[in-house]
Amino acid sequence: MQAPQANIDINLLKTATAHVQEALPDIPETAIILGSGLGYLADSLSNSSAIDTGSIPGYPASTVEGHKGRWVVGENRDGVRLLAVQGRIHGYEGHPHRVVTFPIHLLARCGVKNLLITNAAGAVNRFYSPGDFMVIEDHINLTFKNPLIGLNIAEEGPRFPDMAEPYSHELIELALSEGVALGLPIHRGVYCAVSGPSYETGAEIRMAARIGADAIGMSTVPEVIVAVYRKMRVLGISCISNMATGVSGDKLSHGEVTEVANRVQDQFIALIDQILKKI
Repeated sequence: MQAPQANIDINLLKTATAHVQEALPDIPETAIILGSGLGYLADSLSNSSAIDTGSIPGYPASTVEGHKGRWVVGENRDGVRLLAVQGRIHGYEGHPHRVVTFPIHLLARCGVKNLLITNAAGAVNRFYSPGDFMVIEDHINLTFKNPLIGLNIAEEGPRFPDMAEPYSHELIELALSEGVALGLPIHRGVYCAVSGPSYETGAEIRMAARIGADAIGMSTVPEVIVAVYRKMRVLGISCISNMATGVSGDKLSHGEVTEVANRVQDQFIALIDQILKKI
């Protein structure tokens, strides 16, 4: 009988780590994963160095419009150094979740301690509007998959990681206070992850609302699970790009997501800059 597969290919991870550390030898302790339409933050960094993720052994290719596939290390407007992951991997692209989350294992191996995870999400909460921001205080995993399934390597993380605080309470309060100080439309809420790539039906959105979701999307949760497993501090921020199916009556498109993300880019960068000053 064939033995179960490990939840991470440790040899491939070590090879990838060596490759990244050679190309980007001074990786900061804080990284940000940029969601759909939010990649412009990486382009705004100065004194930057970059590596194409396609050159990293074992790193899956991103196939979604608006996800370039680069790691960029540079300084923001206040001189704070940051690693920006410009382009994420989604399960709906055909990858199992253990592959989707390979970048998170790699970030941890490269010394990242603080992980900011951003996404574009649809509003389930009727009090939200496109262009608002939501600081994620908890999540619901309706993908019904877990990236840690498989044989566990104890040296990498615990078999049963605790998920009582997947998002750092300290960072949640920091993000909310900075958002309010900037005068941004910002909320705290629950993010619901689904597999995609089709948008949800009206009935599915009504169900999500009834079980406590405020926003819904097709990413983030697998990454957070692995980040918690790797003992990172996590902050999650959603850019509300549209009202979910049935909330407003409008039909949905990916073009709407990128249009709203572009519209709020100055606000988004200002919020991240303020958080980075105090993280």
